[in-house]
Amino acid sequence: MTEGDDVRDGELPDDLTAAEAGMWQAFRNGSVYDLSSGDARVDDPHGGHPWGPERTVRARIVCWLLLDGPPALAGRVSSLKLVGIRITGTLDLAGGTVTPYVELRGCRFDDEILLPEAHFTTVRFVDCAAPRLEAARVRTEGDLHLPRCRFLGGVRLTDAHIGTDLLLNQAVVYRDRSGRSIAADGMTVGQDLQAELLESHGELSLRSAKVGVSLSLRGARLRNPGGRFALNAPQLTVGRTLYLTPAGVGGPWQSGTTPARGTRIQRFECEGGVRLDDGRFGDAIDLERARFTFTDSQQLSLRRVQVPELRFLGEEPQRGGVLLSGARVVNLVDLATSWPGPGRLHMGGFAYENLVPQGPFPLTRRLGWVAAATAEYNPEPYERLAAVLRAAGEDEDAREVLLAKQRRRRETLPLAAKLWGYAQDLTVAYGYRPGRAAVWMAVLWAAGTLAFAHAPHPAMNPGGHPVWDPALFVLDLLLPVIDLGQVGQWRLSGGWQWAAAVMILLGWILATTVAAGATRLLRRG
Repeated sequence: MTEGDDVRDGELPDDLTAAEAGMWQAFRNGSVYDLSSGDARVDDPHGGHPWGPERTVRARIVCWLLLDGPPALAGRVSSLKLVGIRITGTLDLAGGTVTPYVELRGCRFDDEILLPEAHFTTVRFVDCAAPRLEAARVRTEGDLHLPRCRFLGGVRLTDAHIGTDLLLNQAVVYRDRSGRSIAADGMTVGQDLQAELLESHGELSLRSAKVGVSLSLRGARLRNPGGRFALNAPQLTVGRTLYLTPAGVGGPWQSGTTPARGTRIQRFECEGGVRLDDGRFGDAIDLERARFTFTDSQQLSLRRVQVPELRFLGEEPQRGGVLLSGARVVNLVDLATSWPGPGRLHMGGFAYENLVPQGPFPLTRRLGWVAAATAEYNPEPYERLAAVLRAAGEDEDAREVLLAKQRRRRETLPLAAKLWGYAQDLTVAYGYRPGRAAVWMAVLWAAGTLAFAHAPHPAMNPGGHPVWDPALFVLDLLLPVIDLGQVGQWRLSGGWQWAAAVMILLGWILATTVAAGATRLLRRG
């Protein structure tokens, strides 16, 4: 009997090898077909130990079973469950509809796996080795599992539709000819995409992908130092949280939980740029303890992302930049030590509503954070920070931020305006410290009173003048507009005239700066 003959009666085809005949029977029985030797070194699908014909099947026989296989035995459900088997030839299921359950563990593929536009219920490749997985526009009603698999020529899942979960935990994927390790642009995952402890050697591309619940890259290592991006995911949509956080290694742990005491921790590491521009995240972006290694031209780009919480808790990248321009965040959870220095942080249009610092983050460091993001003067980051502090009841800190804004602005002004700015700063701190005006007034009044107590003061009208009072006379000099009836009653000469003129000038400067500060405060209110 050949492939073209009717196999609906379940009889074995004539040209099957012993290994293939066993697989055929196991398929009808719905049982696991295990040809492993029991020696871990020999059975390692990624190792170099050869597997002979006794554990080898042809890919076309596997395809025959999945696309047009024999009926199940009575009371059984047909399924393909293979362990420790070598598959020769190209496994080509392109465009096919595969009804049986598929699970291959510890298997080797000599040639690439072709699944484009195929339709599965659930398919699991666990700890398998293959040159490449080509699965553009593949559809699964349930899961697609690829944990601990190794693909030497990349994985393509462009526009794939995964009904429930996509698992890539501990997979090792190398770049294809275009430089991508995993190309999954436009992919849709109904529930979780788990790629914990993934090793990606090339660009992981998730442009316009949609993940229904969470996307976990805990403990993953993404390396693409020669390319532009190690993670390229603009317009990514995640229903809940994107995790770029540590994972436990060397022991059992549950995803999303804290590893048990004694478990070795592997942090998320990325060597190459990260682009998450225009992403939408339902809960959070979590960068706890993440480590980024950039060149000078590479960046962590979060431009225009929208997320309720950004947990910026990773290591400071030593090179490259961080872009938050246009991002919208409700809670910004951060560390003072996580942010890059001047010239490498860009926050134009970055909107956040609450600051939740982890550990010490004094206002001086926060002002340095804003200054680092504004190589050229830009009032917006200062005003945003002041508004957030004021909303949190930190009015004094908000005033300090606005004062820092004025001082930063002063450096951009021409000389005359800069000098006037220094005067406002010295006297009333641009109106943000109004009590300083009273101090200056008291100092000038006291100094003037002591000085003019020794001044010759012949009366202008010997027949009708008030009693000489140096304190009242100096106060009349210092207060512009208000006339206390003292200055016009006495004649000063020589240096005392100049001293009186200086008092008048200082009074006008003080009054003008107070008025300017008051106007600024009223405008802010």
